[in-house]
Amino acid sequence: MDDIEIDEVATPELDDPVLIEGLPGVGHVGKLAAEHLLEEFDGELVRRVYTTEFPPQVNVDGDGVAELTCAEFHAVETDGADLLVLTGDHQAGSNKGHYTLTTTFLDVAEEFGATRAYALGGVPTGELVEEYTVLGAVSNGDLVDELKDVGVEFRPDEPAGGIVGVSGLVLGLGGRRGFDAACLMGETSGYLVDPKSAQAVLEVLADRLEFAVDYESLEDRAEEMEEVVGKIQEMQDGPAVPDDDLRYIG
Repeated sequence: MDDIEIDEVATPELDDPVLIEGLPGVGHVGKLAAEHLLEEFDGELVRRVYTTEFPPQVNVDGDGVAELTCAEFHAVETDGADLLVLTGDHQAGSNKGHYTLTTTFLDVAEEFGATRAYALGGVPTGELVEEYTVLGAVSNGDLVDELKDVGVEFRPDEPAGGIVGVSGLVLGLGGRRGFDAACLMGETSGYLVDPKSAQAVLEVLADRLEFAVDYESLEDRAEEMEEVVGKIQEMQDGPAVPDDDLRYIG
């Protein structure tokens, strides 16, 4: 196959769609948020993007049918805005691949008429988070006040080290192409999948784009993760095991 191949699945008419990127990253925040949008609004698959930059593997469904790993675009119609949601299981495996793949993603977005983009992700705190804050970065300073109005915080020199991967390049490359692009980053420990952080990011996005979405399934997943965290804390706080009692369990 070529380095990048695109399957055109459908081409619906969208009204000034907004590109929403949610690929895997810290806490799987962006991916969880994007997948929640697809579940709640029954997104329509419109494009599959295959690339040799993805791992050499296939995904196997419940019936045993294999599909080469890819990134997918779904068209989503909400009560406030049309969305073009990009998600998948992987990011590119090289620096050049990140640039090439993000360029392809932006090309697809432009085909559908998108001129705005939001990259969704997480920013690690290194500790468990109780009150979730959403940090922001933008391609155009004119967007700062608009995002502050919906609760996004802008902090000097954060995130430390900048924004890597597709989320960063959506701002960098998108900005050079004239996109009004922003990255919404939910604070997360960085240790676990974080549905609460994903919900915090979605609440900001929904407020900004003026659409309503139900969060019940994300809240259920958050409760499950809280149980996991509670068990981990119990193990950490439990009594020390004498060396004589240590056993290897295969």
